[in-house]
Amino acid sequence: MYFTASFRLSIVSPMLPPRPLPARRAPERQPGRAVPPPPSAAAMEEAAQPAPSSPPAELKREQGDEDEEALQVAKRRKVLCSEFAAITSSDAAVARRFLASSDWHMERALNAYFDPPRDTEAAAGGAAPACADSGGCIDLTADATTSHASVNSENSPQKDDSNFSLITWNIDGLDLGNLKDRARGVCTYLALYSPDVVFLQEVIPPYLPLLQMKAGNYTIIPGNIDEYFTAIMLKKSRVKLLKHEIIPFPTTAMKRNLLVVHVSISGIELCLMTSHLESTKNHSKERIKQLQIVLNEMQKVSETTTVIFGGDTNLRDSEVTKLGNLPDNIKDVWEFLGKPQHCRYTWDTQSNTNLNAAYKCKMRFDRVYFRPALEEGHFIPRSMDLIGLEKLECGRFPSDHWGILCNFDVIL
Repeated sequence: MYFTASFRLSIVSPMLPPRPLPARRAPERQPGRAVPPPPSAAAMEEAAQPAPSSPPAELKREQGDEDEEALQVAKRRKVLCSEFAAITSSDAAVARRFLASSDWHMERALNAYFDPPRDTEAAAGGAAPACADSGGCIDLTADATTSHASVNSENSPQKDDSNFSLITWNIDGLDLGNLKDRARGVCTYLALYSPDVVFLQEVIPPYLPLLQMKAGNYTIIPGNIDEYFTAIMLKKSRVKLLKHEIIPFPTTAMKRNLLVVHVSISGIELCLMTSHLESTKNHSKERIKQLQIVLNEMQKVSETTTVIFGGDTNLRDSEVTKLGNLPDNIKDVWEFLGKPQHCRYTWDTQSNTNLNAAYKCKMRFDRVYFRPALEEGHFIPRSMDLIGLEKLECGRFPSDHWGILCNFDVIL
């Protein structure tokens, strides 16, 4: 849909010099007809008044400013409609209707779309949006969630202080295809496993308010708010946020950075980090530099604190070797657990068809590192599994990456 701004143009005819009035002849008197009286002096004076003058220059400038402002508003609303349509898989007409009724506030419009009032729908006799047609909207506002995925308090994992769970996942927000369905798929897995901490990569602005709405029991810390970025989600009932910071990668060409969050779990301090290292084979040199920054930051944290890093590293094993391998006190969780083959490859174009890639490639791009604390309060990796392996009803996977689910034993 295109929006047109209304422009008002004042067209003013140029002033012409007065033309001389032709001499008036007295009308000939015809038999039986009265001669009209000559015009009064007042009427002649009114007719001789000059044409209205052009509006002042100041008025024209104000009018031009109003037109420019209207054009900018129209452009901004067009962008909002595009973003809304992308996250909801709707069209521009639907986007405009929901945004306009929400005073062009994106989060309120998404709330209205995904969770419309049931009584309003019944009264109008209309159909609910796509996610409401089967009661399939995943509500993460409670730890025990019921949904079309049959997630409930009976089969949700029971949490205790001796267990800590973490998910890291590149959710491929840059792929706008079936974005709403795939976002719901991600929420399904979060509801199913109810992790204490979530690391996300490739989050886009329209995705963030959806997560904030659906994951009400999580504190969400984004690594940015523009284009695409990382985010860390902390379960409010288990994880207390202490502080966070964003560490830039000075020479990145892809706006990558390192998001660092300090938290407390059961009274034990823990440092969490996530990043999306530079992509593609051609950027190997920059990626190695970024990995070195990550490792340095992990080493800077107090030795009494466990540090866990996870994310889409895009690393090849040869690049870690070029760096001289990991420091002795930093462990690769997959290697620490004995290199289990079922969760080795997190990017597999043969099994994952989201990219429709003509080539077949398997890579261990997504990794989890940890540096244990020297003293009491240890987090020891217990298991690792891949998630997001099932196709959704739309025929695609939640992402082109598999997610990683890690469970840790907490030793107090």
